[in-house]
Amino acid sequence: MPDIDTVGIISKPAIAHASLIVPELLRWLAEHNITTRLDTITAAYASLDDGLPRDEVPKGTQLVIVLGGDGTLLSAARALDGMDIPLFPVNLGGLGFLTAITLDELFPQLERALRGEQRIVPRRMLKCELVRAGESVATYQALNDVVIAKTEIARMLDIRTQVDDHYVTTFKADGLIVCTPTGSTAYSLSAGGPIIFPAVGALCITPICPHMLTNRPVVVPDTSTVEIVNLAKDNDAYLTVDGQVGQHLFQDDKVLCRSAGSVQLIRPPKMLFFDVLRQKLKWGER
Repeated sequence: MPDIDTVGIISKPAIAHASLIVPELLRWLAEHNITTRLDTITAAYASLDDGLPRDEVPKGTQLVIVLGGDGTLLSAARALDGMDIPLFPVNLGGLGFLTAITLDELFPQLERALRGEQRIVPRRMLKCELVRAGESVATYQALNDVVIAKTEIARMLDIRTQVDDHYVTTFKADGLIVCTPTGSTAYSLSAGGPIIFPAVGALCITPICPHMLTNRPVVVPDTSTVEIVNLAKDNDAYLTVDGQVGQHLFQDDKVLCRSAGSVQLIRPPKMLFFDVLRQKLKWGER
């Protein structure tokens, strides 16, 4: 990683103690001669009025600090838009599968990053393209998952699914999840999907409450293109990306999911994937 002279900071809103954390962090960075680019939420915590839109924060930086939970990190990963800038995720939220750096470790781990001693792990991203009447109308990036789900009053959906040139099935279900290994511990896990080790090159297709109980999650290579066609009536289905952005689907809308690019996450040096699983999922506890 190049020498760090400019750092971006993206924060979760409505964190009570952030008004203490952010000014202290800005002082620390200034003492190390590091310029900062803040999103509007971070700037507000520091009583500044020069905050930037979130997607402009990473420009010109060598590191982006994320203060919040996994949801804030998902948003920051999309804000990078393919830029090769490491994310430094600090857990100020709840579960924190991805934001594994604690507040107590904030400054020691930043010191390591400035010395170039940080441990960086790549996490694959998922590109989602919405095709309507033969034309591409929207493109999204996801770190966790792409979900087709029924709207509030809709009945079960019919979702035709294909992997590359191979027809899989037409799911009758409440929805369908296509997730990365990172997303395998999120919504897909709740829907009965497997946990996939982050370094495995795979995507998982997980039906949500399928009518046929024999419909099970399927793991495919991340070189595959997963094609989903919504057969439900207009506005009965909704496309959601990382649980944060999306739009209503029309009948016969096609959603194409492909593995594309990666983000670089800075992780605590001694905390490995199975350590996180044991800690967050309470494995081995009675």
